[in-house]
Amino acid sequence: MARSLGVTVYSQRLFNERPGEADKSYEDAHRLPLEFPAIHLSTEVFLMPVIMDADRMGRTLTRIAHEIVERNRGIERLALVGIRTRGDVIAKRLARVLEQITGAPVRTGALDITLYRDDLMRHAVGPQPVVRRTEIPFSIDDQKILLVDDVLYTGRTIRAALDALIDFGRPKEIQLIVLVDRGHRELPIKADYVGKNVPTSLKESVQVRLSETDGTDEVSVAAVPA
Repeated sequence: MARSLGVTVYSQRLFNERPGEADKSYEDAHRLPLEFPAIHLSTEVFLMPVIMDADRMGRTLTRIAHEIVERNRGIERLALVGIRTRGDVIAKRLARVLEQITGAPVRTGALDITLYRDDLMRHAVGPQPVVRRTEIPFSIDDQKILLVDDVLYTGRTIRAALDALIDFGRPKEIQLIVLVDRGHRELPIKADYVGKNVPTSLKESVQVRLSETDGTDEVSVAAVPA
């Protein structure tokens, strides 16, 4: 008789020969139980599904850049303005791709909308939002401005951005670019260029990470803590 990992393995003799009374008694005493105790494995694993990795993000921005060129028949009198803090990074990436496609540089700017938010005065107590710099080193008058943001949600951020942008001049046209559209609009705002439509619930949040600000490129969906 041999033993391995606590499980009894009977010799070939016990199976080939008719066992005697002694053998039966020994076999009965060492018989393996027919029922094994249940093993309960926890399935409560909370994952943050990655819906866009670095490669897919790069392909998405390339596709959007081609759509921009096709829709505008080139990039003449066109500029990208990104909403801080990640829209401006995406705008710069798009400008580089557009230059690779057309061979001509594209102007970029960064827009801070903090003072234009409609919820700014609703929370008089507590930490106040940080006001960052708006950097638009060119005139937007009579230009095609492509407003860039990472996630389109209720539309209130874009409304604030439009108000902020108009304070700098009177563009000929404003087009909206978003990396992710997650739905749940509260205002009648629609993007002209969308990287990916992601259906979400109100109990979820969309997290965009960029290597310039977060050390990695990915978009994930996470449950909002209760």
